[in-house]
Amino acid sequence: MSLVLDPAAQDLLFREARTANTFTDEPVTDEQVQAIYDLVKYGPTAFNQSPLRITLVRSPEARERLVQHMAEGNRPKTATAPLVAILSADNEFHEELPQLMPHAPQIKDAFFSERPVREGAATLNAALQAAYFIVGVRAAGLAAGPMTGLDFDGVRKEFLDDDHTPLMVVNIGRPGPEAWFPRSPRLEFDQVVTTV
Repeated sequence: MSLVLDPAAQDLLFREARTANTFTDEPVTDEQVQAIYDLVKYGPTAFNQSPLRITLVRSPEARERLVQHMAEGNRPKTATAPLVAILSADNEFHEELPQLMPHAPQIKDAFFSERPVREGAATLNAALQAAYFIVGVRAAGLAAGPMTGLDFDGVRKEFLDDDHTPLMVVNIGRPGPEAWFPRSPRLEFDQVVTTV
């Protein structure tokens, strides 16, 4: 059975898409980021909790502060990408649940009254949303460079607060010269899928 999604779209989102390591200086606009969010916000999360929070790093001062917390090999990429996003999990996401689940407002207190439970749920579901975000960047015709090589505590202290857990930094823009490393192998279907 073939996929319904057009093959060109499949290539754009998956087959030809790669993690970019260099970028042109073409800006990424607020309108592009809004369009990306307006698409990916529909990706599912448990109880519609939507815990992903996005911090856009635009100013040169903020960029310099962020670069100091990146692993050495990631610093040049983060320093030169047109836009950088810090993706984090909001551990107080439950405060929004009455708006996000108006048909079941009791969910907020019934399931998420304790912080450790919220942290686990926020991390898992924000990671799902981070993946949607990366695909959304690709859908906008841009390249994403997601990275976890960073000082997470440093990024949290510098840009977030104790209620937010950083998940990754994503460099965003048009791919520059020699943007791609060779594609690494992937596991085959029968290595991943088991039928019971």
